[in-house]
Formats: sequence, structure tokens, C-alpha cells
Amino acid sequence: MDNWDEVRTAYQVARMGTVSGAAEVLGVHHATVIRHIDAIEARLGVKLFQRHARGYTPTEAGQDLLRVAQATDDQFNQLVGRLKGQGDDVSGELVVTSLASFAPMMVPALQEFQEMHPDLIIRYLTGDRLFRLEYGEAHVAVRAGNAPDQPDNVVQPFMKQQIGLYASKSYVEKYGILKGVEDLGNHRFVGHDDENSRAPFSRWLRTHAPAEAISFRCTNGFTMQQAVHAGAGIGFMPAWEGRQQPDLVEMMAPQAEWEGALWLVTHVDLHRTTKVQAFLKFLKEQAKGWQL
Repeated sequence: MDNWDEVRTAYQVARMGTVSGAAEVLGVHHATVIRHIDAIEARLGVKLFQRHARGYTPTEAGQDLLRVAQATDDQFNQLVGRLKGQGDDVSGELVVTSLASFAPMMVPALQEFQEMHPDLIIRYLTGDRLFRLEYGEAHVAVRAGNAPDQPDNVVQPFMKQQIGLYASKSYVEKYGILKGVEDLGNHRFVGHDDENSRAPFSRWLRTHAPAEAISFRCTNGFTMQQAVHAGAGIGFMPAWEGRQQPDLVEMMAPQAEWEGALWLVTHVDLHRTTKVQAFLKFLKEQAKGWQL
């Protein structure tokens, strides 16, 4: 194949399912996308897509192209990630990822680290999905839960995060204070919608509270906290955050069995680079003053 632009275009059409979606990702006009698809199909002598009102669906040949292009794209992203992390100075991009709930601690630390290294561009990526270090999506990940076990990653224990049980003042006025574990059945709780959640506090709540008491269920920590603030029920959140909210009442003090482990994760190809090592050392020092 002597025209990689056409292959790249066909890959994005297969991935996005529409010409407009591919055009947005590629930053080109939709007419360019259509021209590339027509050209590659003519050159190969095979239809790569079925056209219909909802968009483009890959044919069997299109699926083959998608698999090869995906592998190639992943390999290039992995290479770019390694190259960006090389060098003896702390400059270029530093990509860090964590859960969004950890942002109040991470953002000030990242800002201070950037002040120390003015040539650095910080990219702080948050979300529930795991950003793939092996494909260069991040240099450093702060992850919660069980120790990550992805191959080729360097995993270091970071810290324990204290978790408390909180309710809004409006909830307390309506339902009263929680009087201990034996009182769980008399209250309403905000919990995770995923009954298989491995978070220690979620497992504890499912074990000790009647199922019907978990009456407001959410898909992530941010919405759970919003529900607690709104008075939907009693819910868990990091103790350092709950104690800073004047509208919240601590219903049970943090328990050791609720604690969440935090891990620092890097890819083996980037772990020893100057930039990554400098940030890891800095972050560990910062964390000594955090009240988690």
C-alpha cells in the first residue's frame, strides 16, 4: 500500500462508523474522507464498507483492514509515548492520570511541579477507564484498589486513602444520626450501581446493610458525592474531602476495612526516564503532607 493517508482514513471510518466522525478525528473535510474511501476501494478492487442511512459498516474486508490498522496505530502510539519520555531534562509533555475524585490533591501538586520545570506541558487525564500505559497514553498513573497486574508495568505502593461515611445536614434533620452498624437498616444509603464493585467500602456496605437500604445508586464517585450532598442518603467519600464540607455530617469515623490502597504505576519503558523519576520523587514528597 503506497498511500497511508487512505489507510488511516479508512481505519477512522471503520472505528467511528460515520464519515463526519472520521473527518472530525482527522481534522479534514468530509469530502476528503469520501474521496479517500473511494480511492482505496478502487485501488484494492474490493468494497470495504456498506453504506447506509446511519453511516458506514465495515465489510469482511473492512474488518480485516480495521484489525491491521488498529495494531499499527497502537504500535505507533506506543513508540511516540516512549520517545516523548526520553531525554535528560524535564520538559515536553508529562501525562498523569488518576480518578477524578483525586484531583483536589493532584492539581496543586502538578501545578507546583510545573512551576519547578517551566518548559513542561502538563496533561492531567481523569476518568474511570484505565489509560493504557503500554500504548503511551500516560507516563504516570495513580490507581486505586488491588495492585495493578498489567504486564510490563512498574507498580509501587503509594498510600492509603481513609474513607468516611457522611450525610448532609438536611438528611440528618429528616432521618437522624446513624447509631452504629446495628442501625444501618433504619437509614437510606447512596451506593455504587455495580454490585460487583471491588471497592472495600462498597463490599462492606453490601455485606452489612439490607439491599433495600441502598436506595440511591450511582455509577461513579462524583455522582455518589453529589447524591450525598443533595440528601439522597448516607454515603462514602474520602475523609479529607468530607471533613472540608460544612454541609456534611460524619456518620461513622473512617474504618480500616474501608481504606483504599493507592498505587503509582509506570510503564517499564518510561520508568527510568529523568522526567518520570523526577515527578515520582516529587509526588511522594508532596504526599507526606496530605491528610488522606
